[in-house]
Amino acid sequence: METIIVNTKTTICKNKTNFETVSVNDLLENMSILIRYIIAQKSKKIKKNKPKLIINMDYKKYYDLENYLFGEVKNNFKKHGYLTPEEFFCIVIWKANRAKSKIKDKIFKKGENLNKSIKKLTSQIFKASSNKEKLRILLEDWEFGLPMASALLTVLYPKNFTIYDVRVRNQFGIKDFSGRKNQIEKYFSEFLPKVKKQSGKNLREKDKYLWGKSFFEDLRKFLK
Repeated sequence: METIIVNTKTTICKNKTNFETVSVNDLLENMSILIRYIIAQKSKKIKKNKPKLIINMDYKKYYDLENYLFGEVKNNFKKHGYLTPEEFFCIVIWKANRAKSKIKDKIFKKGENLNKSIKKLTSQIFKASSNKEKLRILLEDWEFGLPMASALLTVLYPKNFTIYDVRVRNQFGIKDFSGRKNQIEKYFSEFLPKVKKQSGKNLREKDKYLWGKSFFEDLRKFLK
């Protein structure tokens, strides 16, 4: 049987044969030193993991998420080749706040470190050679739904993508194809071209117009 022995030199050792008798005072002193050591180590760990405070942050930018996303976040992605977790989840929350926990859990399944996983995901998108490949990475490799995947890509590449949204889709009478095997092909061959044909100076403005038209029509129906 193995016994833990506390000696008078304030160390802990395991010894099967050579036992040393210590006084109660020595034992208490050793235990006190051990406890202080454990507390000190835990304190160091807490300080190491404590998030750094950001000085001179312009918090007003988060009030208008869309301008922040299509400005600063898009430019940061173009500059660095990836997104930070804060930037990434601002897009998620902007698209569907209710989905943020589900998306977070989905990313955690791919790796224990959220920062590294998001950097890996967004770096893959940045390095992808085609628009179809960028969308495929989100849909197949990371198992995102088409509405969220298209929202992420719309922020990062607003000239090439538009959000696959139920309101916009209904304006064209397109049946939902999200989750189907041919969803990538149908997005680029059916949904995206129809949005591009609408009036507006760019894809984002066309999407806003279609979304607003759907919203107003629903409002009129409600008020009847």
